[in-house]
Parts: sequence; C-alpha cells; structure tokens
Amino acid sequence: MKRFDELKSLVESLEGDFQKFYDKKNQAAGTRVRKGMQQLKNISQTIRVEVQEIKNKG
Repeated sequence: MKRFDELKSLVESLEGDFQKFYDKKNQAAGTRVRKGMQQLKNISQTIRVEVQEIKNKG
C-alpha cells in the first residue's frame, strides 16, 4: 500500500502544474507534467511487478 500512497501523492502534486499548463499555457509546467507522468509510469510498472510476484507465490 505504500506505493499506492506514493502514486496518489504524486498525482495530487501534479494538479497545479496541469492547471498551469492547460489553462495558462505555461511551458515550464508542461515539462513538470511530463516528468511527473514518467514517474507515474515507473511507479505503476513497479506495482505491476510486485503484484505479479505476489500473485505467483500464492
């Protein structure tokens, strides 16, 4: 559950940058959004691997 909490926290932290990018067309915010989305992808992949390992053990 620690990783899930990490995932939720990251999504919440990106909300402001999403608003700045889409509403105000702030290019720097877009860079932060892309970086954050890459982090989300990496965390998601780690969770997928963990779930698969636990599933295969049980």
